[in-house]
Amino acid sequence: MKLTLIGNGIMAQSLAKGLIKNHEVEIIGRDAQKLKAIQEKMPQITIKILEENENITGKNIIFCVKPYALQSVSARLTGTCNILLSILAGTKLETLKKQIQAKHYIRTMPNVAASVQNSMTTITGDNEAKNLAMEIFSSIGQAIWVNTENQLDIATAVAGSGPAFLALIAEALADGAVKAGLERHLSTQLVQGLFSGTASLLKHSHPAIIKDSVMSPGGTTAAGYGKLEEFGVRNAMIQAIEEAYNKACELGKK
Repeated sequence: MKLTLIGNGIMAQSLAKGLIKNHEVEIIGRDAQKLKAIQEKMPQITIKILEENENITGKNIIFCVKPYALQSVSARLTGTCNILLSILAGTKLETLKKQIQAKHYIRTMPNVAASVQNSMTTITGDNEAKNLAMEIFSSIGQAIWVNTENQLDIATAVAGSGPAFLALIAEALADGAVKAGLERHLSTQLVQGLFSGTASLLKHSHPAIIKDSVMSPGGTTAAGYGKLEEFGVRNAMIQAIEEAYNKACELGKK
């Protein structure tokens, strides 16, 4: 299947890197230098500068620009695409329908792990295009269909923004080990293995069960866990998800 990505930013590149393994990929963007650099890294893709009147008729479009660029980019698009798959955070289907002509509209939120075919992607939109959307995004990881745009906005906070939140935790764990006296390269390797192993455990067990299975009374884990609660790590993560969700809702009103 041929897929056309409009946008040449980080997410477009992450998606392209994962999608080229199973699809023919074209990237249309406004930055010629960046497009050339992308093609040097991924020679399999086709690149194209966005024209003033870019005909998208019959194409399967993954729309990858920033929400603020929707109007300026969509003004250049002519014709009616087969399907519009938008990754724009908070941007409602109704808004997309006013800006871009398509037979089917889908909102989706993949994450940067698409580049290693391990994205956690949520999808909603036209039921007629559900199977096609699920097929495309299942090729770069896991895909979940949600029933409402509000659910997708919440999922955006978890799966879309989540890699940044977890990266902060990973960095802090490694920094803690370095502070205690472990070399940086060993600390980083330990954290990488920790996240990989814990991800496998989470597929089979509730987080609370994993926590309790590790935390012995009066032990090292209990001592460290007490500090996490003392400094409000649990509440900070809850607040981070809430703020990211609120931001998605705010973007949807613009």
